[in-house]
Amino acid sequence: MEYKLDEIDLKILRMMQDNARINNAELARELGMAPSAVLERVKKLEQKEVLLAYYAKINPIALNQKMLSFIFIKVDEIIGDERTGRLLAEIPEVLEVHDIAGDDGYLIKVRTQDSLALVHLMRNSLSKIDGVISTRTIIVLQTVKEDNKIIVPVSLD
Repeated sequence: MEYKLDEIDLKILRMMQDNARINNAELARELGMAPSAVLERVKKLEQKEVLLAYYAKINPIALNQKMLSFIFIKVDEIIGDERTGRLLAEIPEVLEVHDIAGDDGYLIKVRTQDSLALVHLMRNSLSKIDGVISTRTIIVLQTVKEDNKIIVPVSLD
């Protein structure tokens, strides 16, 4: 799909990424445009699947999900077979699933309450998936930066 974004689209994306709760009137005021024109642009960005979703960022500690881990998963599936990836994505504690190059087939990002919950997840979810040969877990001691924002350039020239 070709996106063909102009500088105004990029400004809208930057502003919405910084504050997904920004309203149409505020966007229009910041851009010096009519609210109807801005609303039309936002709807087009959604239709083109440039804007995929709107999120609230929740503090995981407030929900007692204090442990962050990354798990490399070695699988015996054929390259391009996404069956294991889809099964991993169904596990609620799994935040991200990446099909990666190298010895391991997948890298997943997992949030759990503590190490016991992580062990429970590995024994009762990961080990039940056919094709998983082994796992290698990295436990995060401290997070310096965690952000899902992507760089939105000023122009695409």
